[in-house]
Parts: sequence; C-alpha cells; structure tokens
Amino acid sequence: MLTIAGVEVDVVYKDVKNFNIRVYPPDGRVRISVPRQVGEARVREVVERRMPWIKQRRIRILAAGQRSGFDLVDGEVHYVWGVPLTLKVIDYDGRALVETDGDYLVLYAKADAPVEKRHGYLDRWYRDELRSFLPELIAKWEHKLGVTVPLWKLRRMKTRWGSCNCKTRHLCFNVELAKRHPDCLEYVVVHEMTHYFERNHGEGFKKRMDLALPDWRARRTLLNATPIEFR
Repeated sequence: MLTIAGVEVDVVYKDVKNFNIRVYPPDGRVRISVPRQVGEARVREVVERRMPWIKQRRIRILAAGQRSGFDLVDGEVHYVWGVPLTLKVIDYDGRALVETDGDYLVLYAKADAPVEKRHGYLDRWYRDELRSFLPELIAKWEHKLGVTVPLWKLRRMKTRWGSCNCKTRHLCFNVELAKRHPDCLEYVVVHEMTHYFERNHGEGFKKRMDLALPDWRARRTLLNATPIEFR
C-alpha cells in the first residue's frame, strides 16, 4: 500500500506488461496492477500522472453512493458552492428554514416532516442561493459581452446545466449549480450567453469562449466532476 498525493493506493504486482488503475465503489478504493519488475518510484510516477482522473472518479463514486441514500438526516454530507457540509437536522415547530453554520448545513423542520418535504425545503433554499448570486453575475457579463438577458429562470434538469433559447434569448439554469463551486456557475452563465452569438458548439463558439473566459475548459471539467443529481 502506498500513499500518493493523499490517496491510499493498493499496489498489486502481477505478470502483466502494462499498468492498470481501477477505482472501486462504494468507497473509492484505488488499486493498481503493476509489472513485477517495476520499482516504487515508477509506480508513484504513473499514479501521480493519473491522479486528476483518479480523484474525479472517486468523487463520482462517492457522490453516487450518497445520492442513493439521501434521507436528509444528521450526518449526511451535502455540497454548498463546492464545499462539503455536514447536515444537522433540528426539530423546529415554526416555518422550516435552512442555514449554514461553519462546517454544518442546518435544517430546521418538524421532526415528523416527510423526506420529500425536507427535500422541498432544501431545494427552495438552494434556489434562493442562486437567486442571490445570479443577478450580479449576469449583469457583469451583459456588460462584458454587450448583450441583454431579457429573462432567466431556474429549473431542475436531468442532463443539462443550463440552456439558451436563441429565439427568445431566455436563459435557464439548473438548481444543482448551487452545489458547485461559484466558478462553475460563472462558466455556465458565460456559456449560455455565448449562444446569443453562436448557436452550436463549433469553432466559433470555442473562440468566443476563449476570449471571454480563457480557463473555461478547466471550469467545465470541475463542473462535470460529479454527475447531475435529479429527484
């Protein structure tokens, strides 16, 4: 067993010619099959080169495991603007509310509130978070790109982070964006507004994105590191 870049890697020496790295559910365990004659230094070099992929794969596996068991009870991990927070549920007879408190995401709700109601409370809070961020962000890029966004709205979408109706120029953003790093939200805003100039994702679109947001590819990779959750 080796620890490389903070990740424990199970090293198995076998009669193989090539390195083979696998990340296993449900806990993201990493295992690498290595030719018998290879030394530790070479193993570390190979794993370090593949570490971005390994970490992305682990995030996907861990997130998938969490999504399958979200009952909104104490101890669950939920993301807010890319930061993992531990959920704390407090019995509360008044109107349900959600807030962050240090490393915690706190849900105040009646103890007997059904799971779907709890999800509704959290969904409403995520929407409010986006509504607090988006107006200033959209105004910023309206000025930079020399355009006007006549209408934008929030929706839960199964496969898309955002959409642009090129005819009406209306924009739509996935509520899940409130769980991702703010850089991801800005990427989606610029992406959808760029569709005002380019309908598809061809070279013209990419050139405009390069000029407006040079690191947009890195932001896209960060955004897609975990799949969209949909209820």
